[in-house]
Amino acid sequence: IINNYLDGTEGGAMDKTNSSSMHFRDSKRKVDYVLAYHYRKCVLRHPPSAGSPEPKRGSASLALVSNGGTRKGRAEPQQQDSGQCAPQEQLGPLGVEVIDLGPLDALEEEKRLQREEYERNLVEAGLEIEKDPESKSQGLSFVRIHAPWQVLSREAELLKIKMPTKKMYEITAEGGILKTLNEIWCKLTEPLQPQVPQQENTNMKSLSYPFSREKIYLYNIKDKDTFFDNATRSRIVREILKRTPTKARNSMGIGTLIANNVYDAAYPLHDGEYEGQNDDMNERKLLYREWARYGAFYKFQPIDLIRKYFGEKIGLYFAWLGLYTEFLIPSSVVGIIVFLYGCITIESDIPSKEMCDQRNGFTMCPLCDKFCDYWNLSSACATAQASHLFDNPATVFFSIFMALWATMFLEQWKRLQMRLSYFWDLTGLEEEEEHPRPEYETKLLEKKLKNKNMTTKNSNKDEKEKLTWSDRMPGYAANLGLILFMIMLTFSAVFGVIVYRITTAAALSFSANETTRSNVRATVTATAVIINLVVILILDEIYGAVAKWLTEIEVPKTEKTFEERLILKAFLLKFVNSYAPIFYVAFFKGRFVGRPGHYVYMFDGYRMEECAPGGCLMELCIQLSIIMLGKQLIQNNLFEIGIPKLKKLFRKLKDERTEPKEMDTKQSKDPQQWDLDYILEPFTGLTPEYMEMIIQFGFVTLFVASFPLAPLFALLNNIIEVRLDAKKFVTELRRPDTVRAKDIGIWYNILSCIGKLSVIINAFVIAVTSDFIPRLMYQYAYSQNGTMHGFINHTLSYFNVSHLKAGTQPENSLFAQDVLFCRFKDYREPPWSHNQYEFSKQYWAVLSARLAFVILFQNLVMFLSVLVDWMIPDIPKDISEQIKKEKSVLVDFFLKEEHEKLKLIESFIIRDKQKHKSGTKGEKIRAASFCQFNQSQKGSFTSFSSQHTEV
Repeated sequence: IINNYLDGTEGGAMDKTNSSSMHFRDSKRKVDYVLAYHYRKCVLRHPPSAGSPEPKRGSASLALVSNGGTRKGRAEPQQQDSGQCAPQEQLGPLGVEVIDLGPLDALEEEKRLQREEYERNLVEAGLEIEKDPESKSQGLSFVRIHAPWQVLSREAELLKIKMPTKKMYEITAEGGILKTLNEIWCKLTEPLQPQVPQQENTNMKSLSYPFSREKIYLYNIKDKDTFFDNATRSRIVREILKRTPTKARNSMGIGTLIANNVYDAAYPLHDGEYEGQNDDMNERKLLYREWARYGAFYKFQPIDLIRKYFGEKIGLYFAWLGLYTEFLIPSSVVGIIVFLYGCITIESDIPSKEMCDQRNGFTMCPLCDKFCDYWNLSSACATAQASHLFDNPATVFFSIFMALWATMFLEQWKRLQMRLSYFWDLTGLEEEEEHPRPEYETKLLEKKLKNKNMTTKNSNKDEKEKLTWSDRMPGYAANLGLILFMIMLTFSAVFGVIVYRITTAAALSFSANETTRSNVRATVTATAVIINLVVILILDEIYGAVAKWLTEIEVPKTEKTFEERLILKAFLLKFVNSYAPIFYVAFFKGRFVGRPGHYVYMFDGYRMEECAPGGCLMELCIQLSIIMLGKQLIQNNLFEIGIPKLKKLFRKLKDERTEPKEMDTKQSKDPQQWDLDYILEPFTGLTPEYMEMIIQFGFVTLFVASFPLAPLFALLNNIIEVRLDAKKFVTELRRPDTVRAKDIGIWYNILSCIGKLSVIINAFVIAVTSDFIPRLMYQYAYSQNGTMHGFINHTLSYFNVSHLKAGTQPENSLFAQDVLFCRFKDYREPPWSHNQYEFSKQYWAVLSARLAFVILFQNLVMFLSVLVDWMIPDIPKDISEQIKKEKSVLVDFFLKEEHEKLKLIESFIIRDKQKHKSGTKGEKIRAASFCQFNQSQKGSFTSFSSQHTEV
């Protein structure tokens, strides 16, 4: 087996006969992986005395195919034909001439040597490669890699990849009423099922076992080329690429080479085009037609096909997203019912009626000093009625429902995860040994060189070098400092918006326009929320980049560790950024205002802002809805669609600018699949996809008491999000490497923490932000007839206007001559009391009731959540039985195969004995010698049989 060099005529013939862009030029060997790199040829300049330089040699259609071996005799033509500029020695009349290379040429030469060495090592590992000719002065070139059967079988055994055996066994179906309900459900949802190939008999499952070359007879191998699917083949090649070293710079694997710009990219190929009617159907086109289109929004997801094409890790993400979206349907329905209940009962709400009744004549204290006049509470009628839509007894029920909903969702996900693990043969999956990251290796190499320079006598060769806690100390310190700084930056942004609200409200109050003065609160609230949204979107992008940089300077050893630390940092920063303005409105706004005559001022003259007459819950609802909808519409959809397209356009323009426009007439005009895939955006992980859904899960659960319609808007967003992500994976991204995973990792722990935190936050929202507890206390403790009549008067305290500080009284007031007392919302003693303006007994009673409600609500919901968790088993009963059955079937299958193998060996022994007996008739003269020979033969048969029995 040698390196084949095709000349121009053969190469052209190959191009014409090549019917598939997924194979080598021989149209037989499949391309399992592609390496892409940019090259630049240097121009050799000889001195005049050296004579004329040699003409450049090479053919435009030349291709190098490495079939598994190398020959030294072919190395020189390869170097000359590729037009590279290795340092040469030429003997001339003046002796040896040395050609010096410039800095850029030297760097390019070093990269070329590293590529040659790496590709040589890949060939030694058993892979077969095919390279494009470097026919231009600079440009893009591809290395195509094929893994033959010997390599695939060897690596599959090392990686313990489970493959289907010949044995099929029946899956026990559920009986009784569950079976009937399942059949009815399948018939009803038949139009929603994607039209993808299904297993003929869904009640049968193939028995899987880790691949073993010694037990190859166990597996159902019809065709060695198709036994391992494309995803498994590319995964095996990726493992070889990761561990294949090069001596230059002590680099280990393709990750280091890409980090050092030796190669630009390494990726498996998609299964052809996803559009076009003439091409044959492939899995990519099938996924696009049945899953990755907005027109297929009503269909279920083909999870098994997604897992087969993209791998288990991405399959689990879409399974989780699908289950989350399905669970949003009942919560949306209940949220709509709660909202409709508020709409229906708004006319019968007594406190709202009292507030809107102008006959009550509640004269309220001025909202600002000097320029604000007294005002009637009835002018806030619309705000009070709007608040009732979200501040009613049904919201308490909805909060309890959503806490249990979150628990049931997590429990159902654990069950679905276990079911998928069983059908995807992930049960008993062991943690794979991960290769160190290139940055870790570089840091470790620097440490080794530093230690080698410092001392060579006291070095302990037996001790394995690794990065210690002290090596990472600067990174940890930078992490702590910068994370605290970023959190303070978020709080500063929130504080800046507060200052904007206070100053803008004061400025608008000075306006001479009556309309402007009457709409101060609405104007300030709307503009402040929009500013908050813009700040959140900007800081989100900054925090994502900062979290990645902070994780990199920590130098984690493996990709898994890197991903987990990145997730924790990014989630912490984005959580604080997204929810800080909402926390302020829910728990801090209006709490530190003071009282008339003794207000709290900011910046010497600006009063702290108060809640609206109907309470802060309505403003919390506005804040939550605008931020949630804005993030979903702008960040999750527009950014997700627009940014990849802009990156793709920028990369295309960059390649066109850097590559010279040299005509290559012999090159095929139609782009190959590796060309098309290179233009696509590289896959960078599932962290952004999970992150936006986890933040949305927080909006749905944390403050759902103030916004019952949050699940509905989340559902509408996710219906689009599923197809948007699907289209991105199928059409916009390079094909990701398949990664085995049996769960969603650290994301489950984050979801669980948010679910528990939502119970506490909703308890405080109901108790502190809403008027639920004051109304309850008034109705059962202070009302004379057990109704809500007189509630508004009960919550308003009296203030003697003569106690206002000098210079703060309203100027040109229409009420000035008639007003002796004004009202303000608080539980305080009246001015005629001995302890005037101190907190009243009602205040302390209500406060005690609030705290008691928080404790009662929290413990009740936590108990119900634990009860639901206990009642729903993590592993479905049928799956646990099937796992036990699979183990017993596997043992029986092995015993049966071994028994048949022994019977076959015994039949060979008996047949040989019969042949031997027939051949010894008539040779009685040599009986003694034959008897001795026969004994030795029996011994050999016995040893042969025993050897195979051991196998």
